[in-house]
Amino acid sequence: MRFQPIDQAAARLNPETRAAVYNGTKTGHEKRTRVLFDHYAEPNRLRELAGGIKQHVIENLDTYLPAVEAKLQSNGAKVHWAATADAACNAVLRIMRARGATKIVKSKTMVSEEIELEGFLEKHGVESLETDLGEFIVQIDHDHPSHIVKPIIHKNRRDIAASFEKNGLGAFDDNPETITRRARQFLRHKYMEADVGLTGANFVVAESGRIVLVTNEGNSRFCLAATRCHIVLVGIEKILPRDRDLALLLNLLGRSGTAQQITVYTEFISGPKAPTQPDGPEEMHVIFVDNGRTDVLATECRDILRCIRCGACLNVCPVYRQAGGHAYRSVYPGPVGAVLSPLLLGKNFPQKADLPKASSLCGACQEVCPVNIPIPDLLLRLRDRAKREHVPSPGTPPMGAWALLASQPAIWKAALFGGRLMNYLPTTLLPIPALRAWEKARTLPRWRGGEFRKWMKNRNRPRD
Repeated sequence: MRFQPIDQAAARLNPETRAAVYNGTKTGHEKRTRVLFDHYAEPNRLRELAGGIKQHVIENLDTYLPAVEAKLQSNGAKVHWAATADAACNAVLRIMRARGATKIVKSKTMVSEEIELEGFLEKHGVESLETDLGEFIVQIDHDHPSHIVKPIIHKNRRDIAASFEKNGLGAFDDNPETITRRARQFLRHKYMEADVGLTGANFVVAESGRIVLVTNEGNSRFCLAATRCHIVLVGIEKILPRDRDLALLLNLLGRSGTAQQITVYTEFISGPKAPTQPDGPEEMHVIFVDNGRTDVLATECRDILRCIRCGACLNVCPVYRQAGGHAYRSVYPGPVGAVLSPLLLGKNFPQKADLPKASSLCGACQEVCPVNIPIPDLLLRLRDRAKREHVPSPGTPPMGAWALLASQPAIWKAALFGGRLMNYLPTTLLPIPALRAWEKARTLPRWRGGEFRKWMKNRNRPRD
């Protein structure tokens, strides 16, 4: 098992990339905090309520999945079930071949990234085009998204202008309006030529069978305006029980993801076009993707399936800000990815068992999560699993000496007394090579310990 630990990836990160990630996440988090607390007196109660709704769903998927299938079918949609990534990709291909389709336009769906749909379709002669601006730039760069909501947070406008020039979309010009106009001109005729439009779904409502999509660019509407077939690719955990639940979840999603009261476009799609409607897709196919989710459901980390993909935990995470999304080697980066990505691998969990250790456990990720996922607890559970399964952890210093020190009061007191010496001894004198290597990548604070017991003793002394 060979990989680059996240601390090493962070150390090698281009300074401009780190600055782009840091500034983008910091700004997003600060705006989210203002808009949430300005609009609601007790936002934490709303997060707890939303978390309860989502937890209820994942605990009762055996009831909600058949119910939503029946409702979608009554609305005229065709429902498909895909247990694996390959099954999901093949389901998309079968639908396209049945129509003789060769061109597909996509509105951003992380499930399609998860199952590597684009590469699969390309191998089978299908032209697949991303229409979300960030995903489009990732595609023409042969890159990978680095954020759940902002896929090109690791790029600045000069990088984008250079990409457009390289791909024949115009001479170098890093003016945002020019970049947007050129993308619009290129994509507009692609919408008209496409046979199939593919979208994800932010939510699927069991009560009504509605597919709910939120975007800020309107590209999902363009994907469906001219095409005659609509394919929805969605994880089995995206269900909500009732339409009334959307009032809560949509408000939290907009504020947590992009610091908006509500996204610019919110679409409710019940099925293919009715006979009385002049335009719209004639067919609608909904593919529910498992791809490891039922395995996650069977673990003590099932709470992660509440996630509504807002990206708030990435924006606040100090590790993500320094390392960027690519360091996580996964479609899902940041704190949520550190939990979800290893779990989705099932038996291949050891391949990404290092990700739960890429956290300071500061708890900020749970504090901002709109569905109140206890991410720090889940990270600890996965660390424990890695230890129990004897998964090697390169770069981690041996902890046996620390365990001995921390469990023997007399030795602990002696170590505290001698700790002051660390302020005067060069760190190169550290006796263990692994500790020296660890220290090279970190700046240790000045030693200030050893006074707590004295303070506590004086505090508890009876007063005259």
